[in-house]
Amino acid sequence: MRIGVGKKAGALTAALLWAISLPAQADLIEDVRTQLSRNAISSAEAELSSYKSRQGVTPEYLEALSWMARGAVASQQWDKAASYATETRTLCEQQLAKRKLDADPHLPTALGAAYEVLAQSMAEKGQQAEAVRLLRSALARYAATSIGPRLQKNLNLLSLVGHPAPALQATQYLGPKPPTLASLKGSPVLLFFWAHWCADCKAEAPVIARLRQEFAPQGLVVVGPTQLYGYAAQGNDASPEQERTYIESVRQRYYGSLLDMPVPLSKRNSNVYGASTTPTIVVLNRAGQVAMYHPGAMRYEELRAAIEKAAGR
Repeated sequence: MRIGVGKKAGALTAALLWAISLPAQADLIEDVRTQLSRNAISSAEAELSSYKSRQGVTPEYLEALSWMARGAVASQQWDKAASYATETRTLCEQQLAKRKLDADPHLPTALGAAYEVLAQSMAEKGQQAEAVRLLRSALARYAATSIGPRLQKNLNLLSLVGHPAPALQATQYLGPKPPTLASLKGSPVLLFFWAHWCADCKAEAPVIARLRQEFAPQGLVVVGPTQLYGYAAQGNDASPEQERTYIESVRQRYYGSLLDMPVPLSKRNSNVYGASTTPTIVVLNRAGQVAMYHPGAMRYEELRAAIEKAAGR
């Protein structure tokens, strides 16, 4: 009996040692990103290859592989970026034969990045129409999943500027009742998509408040769409009413200079404008056309230049 226990203990010890020797799933992604930040491409590739030989193609592997594609974009190696992105997309779609996209947190990140990089690579090579077709095809398939807004964002980056701004849904709102975008034709408009959890949004608020005051004589109107995310403070689950109350408390605390800014509450607005990145800043000219579409925070100088151009008659 003691011998049997010893065998079991030995087998268990060996199994534990083997498991410890494997890179943790989260560590694989972090390690690949660290290697890329150091421009150690070969080391990142070697780590991916080693992981794949032991674990196979997992969602964690695919997210790490998608970072290889994004790393190639950062160094403007467009052919390599497209190659990594194509491989990531193909392997992701093989995974979707046995699981839903949003059943795992890594899979949508990987697939969304693959489409993003493929579209960027096509556009960089002058194949903008092909990139638009690719993203529209992906949206037709994945619009109802978590990567829908990301796909829409990339489509908007390629095709939204110069076209009429999509209408905003404003059935629910905070602050003053939002005007329709159609009623604002004749005035320059700034759409400031923000989220209650977004630190960059809080940092951007003083910039937007300053520019609103500066361009008040030109009639600049600022509207701040946001949405419910299903959680509130510390990421705790919240009912719609609880989250709405929490958003109002965040608005009062961090957006004091913009309290008279209308705030439509609608996930549809975020989806249509592809606001998967917060803040997302959109500037409309006096004709109601999108003059600038920018996912991410902006410096005062660059946003001022965009508003000045849109405000011109």
